[in-house]
Amino acid sequence: MHENKSFMIAGIDHFVLTVASLEVTCAFYQRVLGLERIDTPGRPTALAFGNQKINVHEIGRTFEPKAKAPTLGSGDFCLITDRPLNEVCARLAANDVAVEVGPVERTGARGPMLSIYFRDPDGNLVEVSEYEPDKT
Repeated sequence: MHENKSFMIAGIDHFVLTVASLEVTCAFYQRVLGLERIDTPGRPTALAFGNQKINVHEIGRTFEPKAKAPTLGSGDFCLITDRPLNEVCARLAANDVAVEVGPVERTGARGPMLSIYFRDPDGNLVEVSEYEPDKT
């Protein structure tokens, strides 16, 4: 979609969520979305998927440097699935996670997609999207 080769950024490696409970948050993302928990001594716990990860900082136990004002529930992000969105919805339902919005049409970085929105245990807004198949 964007052909500008002057971009200095090629992708996202990770982002950080500040959470009330490391254990509750990790269990949620492992159970509901199948993310892999990685614990490394002296490093933030991570939830890995594909070539990206979410670093998880428990409130009061953050790592330096950090955001100026780490806040519970301030996250709002979109994850891309390579599975049918109805499969994700079924997994959410099986884990008693309510879909707040969706499926709805959205436009992502690569074009049209279908999205659902739900909240994690800290109130972060999680969007999971499926890109529409190429119509060429």
